[in-house]
Amino acid sequence: MTETAHIQHGDIQTGARRHLPDAPFLVAARGGTPSRVPVWFMRQAGRSLPEYREIRAGIPMLKACFEPELVCEVTLQPVRRHGVDAAILFSDIVVPLVAAGIDLDIVAGTGPVVAHPVRTRADVDALSELDPAAVAPVAEAVRLLTAALGETPLIGFAGAPFTLASYLVEGGPSRNHEHTKALMYSDPDTWHALLGKLAGITTGFLRAQLAAGVDALQLFDSWAGALSERDYREFVLPHSTRVLADVADAGVPRIHFGVGTGSLLGAMRDAGADVVGVDWRTPLDQAVSRVARDGSPTVVQGNLDPAVLFAGDEAVRAHADRIVAEGRAADGHVFNLGHGVLPQTDPTVITRLVEHLHGLPVR
Repeated sequence: MTETAHIQHGDIQTGARRHLPDAPFLVAARGGTPSRVPVWFMRQAGRSLPEYREIRAGIPMLKACFEPELVCEVTLQPVRRHGVDAAILFSDIVVPLVAAGIDLDIVAGTGPVVAHPVRTRADVDALSELDPAAVAPVAEAVRLLTAALGETPLIGFAGAPFTLASYLVEGGPSRNHEHTKALMYSDPDTWHALLGKLAGITTGFLRAQLAAGVDALQLFDSWAGALSERDYREFVLPHSTRVLADVADAGVPRIHFGVGTGSLLGAMRDAGADVVGVDWRTPLDQAVSRVARDGSPTVVQGNLDPAVLFAGDEAVRAHADRIVAEGRAADGHVFNLGHGVLPQTDPTVITRLVEHLHGLPVR
């Protein structure tokens, strides 16, 4: 059954998306026992697939993210090839920044580069809100996908305020985040004003995807692992909490993920996540003990090291078996990598891994 999602008086109408009660990914994400071990992969649509490289040839990344038919096709490619249990919208973490009028580009071999870094209160005050018309192509891609995916859920996503801020303040990717931390420590008022604006942009982007019909959301705080737990709770947690709270009325699973965040997992759960993504550095059973909270299911996602996919099928299966066993400590477990698929990964290895996981007992 499919209905059209819409936003009315600021509320997302929760009966407005596909009814997929038995989808293994969604069952596990809500803490239930699915019919099989559910699996999807971050960056499953991308450079590891020859069909992706062919269709993207000559098309800049940001242009591709705003072409609905192309977004739809690229998102579908790993579902067709691998038989994964969820699709994730093909997009980029900086798309909502572009939709808010920020001058940036994605430079091959570097990543997002911001023309004018944001480092003063005047810079923050000059930032615009998300333009709903600018993300209309993304919403259209979601509508195309929900019509094409059948019983496979679609995950929407956005970057968390801290990670978006790190790009804006640094002017691009950074190893040490020195400008970001300098602003955070030296001018907390400007810092919180910046993250407040970015929380609004992120929320708007996620709600546009929800209104178009996505079945789950993932909030990526890719660079949060650069922070101590104390700093995370003071400077980041209130803003991520706001984002996750502002999309709670949709009733879809909300996943929160960061890299190198083993010490932050409990705080990331406190932000309001239904599912906590875990990178490969923290065993899932240990992660479960850090994120468990009374009164709600404990659900984790992860966490195979992407490099294991280069080690041969025997090693891949052994590590997958271990991770599934560790994941049984949780009420629900969604198998994934501990970060994204690396570009040189042989896609046939991923397909065989999915087949192996689907043959394992859930409990």
